[in-house]
Amino acid sequence: MLLRLLKPLTSLKLTVTLLALGIALVFFGTLAQTTDGLWVAQSRYFRSWFCTWSPHTPGWQGLILPLPGGYLLGVSLLVNLIAAHIARFKFTARKSGILLAHLGIILLLVGQLITDMLAVESQMRLTEGQAKNYSESTLYSELAILDVTDPKQHKVFTFPEARVAKKGDLQIPELPFTLRITDYWENSDIQPRGPRSGGTPQASQGIAERFTFTQEKPTRTMDARNVPTAFVEVVAQGASKGTWILSPFASDESILVSLSRSFANQMGPELGAKMFTSLSAPQRFEVGGRTFEVHLRAERFYQTHSLQLLKFTHEKYIGTETPKDFRSRLRLENPERHESRELDVYMNNPLRYAGLTYFQASFDRIDPRVTILQVVKNPGWLTPYFGCALVGVGLIIQFMIHLVGFIKKQR
Repeated sequence: MLLRLLKPLTSLKLTVTLLALGIALVFFGTLAQTTDGLWVAQSRYFRSWFCTWSPHTPGWQGLILPLPGGYLLGVSLLVNLIAAHIARFKFTARKSGILLAHLGIILLLVGQLITDMLAVESQMRLTEGQAKNYSESTLYSELAILDVTDPKQHKVFTFPEARVAKKGDLQIPELPFTLRITDYWENSDIQPRGPRSGGTPQASQGIAERFTFTQEKPTRTMDARNVPTAFVEVVAQGASKGTWILSPFASDESILVSLSRSFANQMGPELGAKMFTSLSAPQRFEVGGRTFEVHLRAERFYQTHSLQLLKFTHEKYIGTETPKDFRSRLRLENPERHESRELDVYMNNPLRYAGLTYFQASFDRIDPRVTILQVVKNPGWLTPYFGCALVGVGLIIQFMIHLVGFIKKQR
């Protein structure tokens, strides 16, 4: 009975069809990268169960081609392989190598699925002397509400960017107000607004008095990022407490540093410093005797341990711009484990700690005191090693079985 149910799943025709669909998915997914960019194309075609492709050529935009997503094809191939083993494979000592090799392939497929669905990549930017217990996403933002009534302990409430993009009201039972998203831009730009600028500010409170935001077309290139902007209104007991503009321009450390340099070049160091101070100042308000801050910032991933940058070293080969060695001397602090130690992170020598891997990824090309660490959380990081090892061992065992049999037959 079981074999009858499995028979359609064991078909070699099904295997060939799935592989052909995989080739088609790679082809159309690669075409989509020219307009959608790498990250969007990966998410839409390869990290999905179903997807559709449409040409961007004038006159063909109405054509829609449905395709199976990368997850569906991978799981289908995995089921096809396992079903074929159950229905056809009979274990014997002479076939032990084949079994191990196929188990390795299965482990590789499962490991890739785990990585795609659960792996999280972020970055940690540190200046010498600075310590952080969190890393930040380079792709996604979050709206954060901070209760700063108690200066010793802040309560943080966050909403993902996808929820902010839907606009509407954001409510949390613990908060005495409603945050109303009146508008949201996926990408934006910022310009200083002088004291004599005409027109009404875009918001009644906060940074809108000194800055003007404009909506920009979303970028899909690898060397640029979208900087979203949200327009919010605080409503308490049916009355408006004012409107604010929220954007990573006012909260993201790397963007703020870049803007401060731009302001200094355009307006001079003194005026540029004042503009930077105005932009980075916390946007606060009071409701019910409590003080709150609101930010639209890069999504954060907090940890129980912290890293402090003690020294950053960047060496180049003499007479060239080719990196010879760049490394970060860090102090790792973990109060829960009563742990405090110093260590080095440099090229090809990452730090693996608490399920995270810290790579020496980049640095600030202007400020020699700044390092940028790539932080990767991947629960399935060991599966490719075990999978490749099983495939290799299985092939060696199978080869040796046939070699020994051949030698015996010759004798």
